[in-house]
Amino acid sequence: MTLRCSKLTSFAVLILLVGLPSTASFAAAPERSMISLSPARFSDVSAYASYNWAGYAINATSGSVTQVKGSWVQPSITCPSAASAVPPAVAFWVGIDGLLSTTVEQTGTLAVCTGTVASYFAWYEFYPAQMYNFTTIKVSPGDTMSATVKYSTTTGEFTATLKDVTTGKSASATAAVSGAERSSAEWITEAPEYCVTSSGPCSLASLPNFGTTSFGKDSTSVSGTDSATISGKNQIISKFGTMVDSLTMVEESNINIIKVAPSGLSTDGTSFSVTFDNAGP
Repeated sequence: MTLRCSKLTSFAVLILLVGLPSTASFAAAPERSMISLSPARFSDVSAYASYNWAGYAINATSGSVTQVKGSWVQPSITCPSAASAVPPAVAFWVGIDGLLSTTVEQTGTLAVCTGTVASYFAWYEFYPAQMYNFTTIKVSPGDTMSATVKYSTTTGEFTATLKDVTTGKSASATAAVSGAERSSAEWITEAPEYCVTSSGPCSLASLPNFGTTSFGKDSTSVSGTDSATISGKNQIISKFGTMVDSLTMVEESNINIIKVAPSGLSTDGTSFSVTFDNAGP
């Protein structure tokens, strides 16, 4: 296995959760290294292990990514029978940047165990700015979610749009992001960090058991997903060939322990699933 340095920038989750200290939040993780898996798990893509991401990413050139679309079915999480100091949490999102760059423009859902009770949220973030909750979208297990992050070459701004296809509710937000490279597109399941205060200390959250989550058209029937527009060409994941990376989430202290594993891409190249295997620390 060989080490590839990267900037796996997570999102900052500043939703105040019932039962947690008012100063506590989920926050952006530090850079997480990617470890090349040899032999690759899937013959048609480059495979890497990550400490906090699982799913698929397209590693493109700077300034080339203008849009990413994705869809997934929100899973139900199973919380531990006893509360822990660091609440288990898992996020599902679609975004631009963050793979090998310091910003990330993203939107998705977050599931958190507050004590032994599961809570679900919709959010967007233009990192390094904080994360915001889409309060008009009430996420429930089993809902089909559809997300788009788009960059305007005219205004220089990103627009993140999230829709709960099941309920019909949607929301969007637009902002400019200084230093955004537009160098990658992602469809990710993530273990975020939990911070006692905005200045830390922070630690990586363990994962609640979410079973298996399905991304893409085959499971959601949302057309045009999972796809990206890179260098002016809109294509499904599989069409980007050697630019495609699969990411398997592993334990930091032992990279042989898999926490979340992605499946291979579907025959039509539009879809995949991620499966919970281990909660982590």
